[in-house]
Amino acid sequence: MFKDRLDAARQLSKALAKYHSQNPLVLAIPRGAVPMGAWMAQELNGQLDVVLVRKLRAPFDPEVAIGAVDETGLAYLSPYAATLGLDPQYVKDEIKLQMKTIKARRKQYSLTRAPVEVKGRVVIVVDDGLATGATMMSALKATREKQPRHLVCAIPVASPDALAKVKPLADETVCLSAPKDFMAVAQFYRQFPQVDDEQVLVFLQASAQATPKAPG
Repeated sequence: MFKDRLDAARQLSKALAKYHSQNPLVLAIPRGAVPMGAWMAQELNGQLDVVLVRKLRAPFDPEVAIGAVDETGLAYLSPYAATLGLDPQYVKDEIKLQMKTIKARRKQYSLTRAPVEVKGRVVIVVDDGLATGATMMSALKATREKQPRHLVCAIPVASPDALAKVKPLADETVCLSAPKDFMAVAQFYRQFPQVDDEQVLVFLQASAQATPKAPG
């Protein structure tokens, strides 16, 4: 159980302390993970940016993920989605809708700062937890395409099934807890407030103005 996202970020930062001298790029999945990413980037003497991916929602429940789509439009559908007999047009419409949100967010976030170069960097992709793992899978695949030197997946808590799915997509996976009784990410936080776009912009702007400290 974590007190809040900041508590989770502190614990992840300790687990990732070996990267402090390597100017890591922390890519947070908006919006919930952005406050975590900001703390981690500061603690690890790195930089913060976002990786834009969106969950594809099941028609019967928007909280259930049937897959995810990244900023390039590459969509991942989970094996679970194939068992639902979904209308292909629904899936196409859902991808289109989530891409619209991604494009709007990129336009909004780019007013604060341009995306940070990934190639050749130690990159840590962080989220506040994994239920199905679909969003993180898309985030890792999209980031891998940009040729990081070392790709790390960092999450405080995950379902065992989701953890198994994301591990092959990263060079290293740091997960603090993968309980068998996992039902939802929020159950492992005492405080789990929503994060809005205004807060994301504040964190990105502050990170853009920050200067990494010299090692030692």
